[in-house]
Amino acid sequence: MKKITALLLLNITIAISQNGAPADPYYNGFNWTLTGTNLKNALATKITVTHTNLLTYTPGVWNATKITDLDPTNSNNVLLLYGWENGTDSDATNDLHRNKNINGANNGDWNREHVYAKSLGTPALDDSGVSDAGEDAHHLRSCDVERNATRGNSKFAAGSGHSTNVTDGWYPGDEWKGDVARMIMYMYLRYGSQCLPSNVGVGNPVSNDADMIDLFLTWNAQDPVSLYEDNRNTYHGNTSNSDAQGNRNPFIDNPYLATVIWGGPLAQNRWPAIFLDTPTFDLGNAISIYPNPSSNIVNISADITLDEIDIITINGQVLQQIKKPAFENNNYTISNLPKGFYFLKLSYDKNSITKKVLIN
Repeated sequence: MKKITALLLLNITIAISQNGAPADPYYNGFNWTLTGTNLKNALATKITVTHTNLLTYTPGVWNATKITDLDPTNSNNVLLLYGWENGTDSDATNDLHRNKNINGANNGDWNREHVYAKSLGTPALDDSGVSDAGEDAHHLRSCDVERNATRGNSKFAAGSGHSTNVTDGWYPGDEWKGDVARMIMYMYLRYGSQCLPSNVGVGNPVSNDADMIDLFLTWNAQDPVSLYEDNRNTYHGNTSNSDAQGNRNPFIDNPYLATVIWGGPLAQNRWPAIFLDTPTFDLGNAISIYPNPSSNIVNISADITLDEIDIITINGQVLQQIKKPAFENNNYTISNLPKGFYFLKLSYDKNSITKKVLIN
């Protein structure tokens, strides 16, 4: 989840996140030299054996959600998955916040959204008891009752803007797509074949795992971790909390784990002291500039999250340096440049590429 703001020539997204070392002592002794399927399997074992408190759907998940889903800016409210506004639209189902005690099954309430839709599991998820994927709080989020029903059991699919039905299924919204991706990755590792990403989303299988699709890897890279996600993870990882499960979602702790396991777009690396090297990645093929030449607006389309964009004149002068830019509508957009010839230096981690652009 991310917040939107603007910075001079670029409209950018700022991710609220807390970078640092792996949670101590949760990951003590874990072998971080593993990659690919070996890392996937090791993390699956970790989050399974530490899932020591098996919550009931009622009241366990209700109790947990009223704590984990609190708005970091107002502890009287929970944040509503798929929501984006309050008060400017007469449609209350779009709300981003709601009083934490207005929960239930009636219109105007919030309830528990199964992000991995129950009917899409193989077998279907059950929330009538304990120890089933249907009661796992890591994928149960507070959501407006009617908006929850609008999504129903639709598969997740590509889109842009706010949450809505799209041709192939349901788009969770720019603000929520990263959260959704990380929840689906967790469910896949925790419950294996019962919760395959390919059964809950529309996309292309990745080369080293036919059950993982590129859609979730892209969303994980485009929408960095928020304080809200960190708060949920911290609560459930601490067994001294009465309604905590005891396990964590590793992809919230570090989205880059998905890159190490499945490849694809390079995601946010929150543990640079552990993962110093990046997989081989061709920046030239990952980035495109259009239109070029341009009379005004230049779009930078990238399959990765850039660390920095430098706008350099033909004389070598750095006209502008933008650090930590992020996607808006899957692009970086440059506008209002004077007529002339420019170099765009685009950097990710320790890699960079320079593109030429003409403004006429």
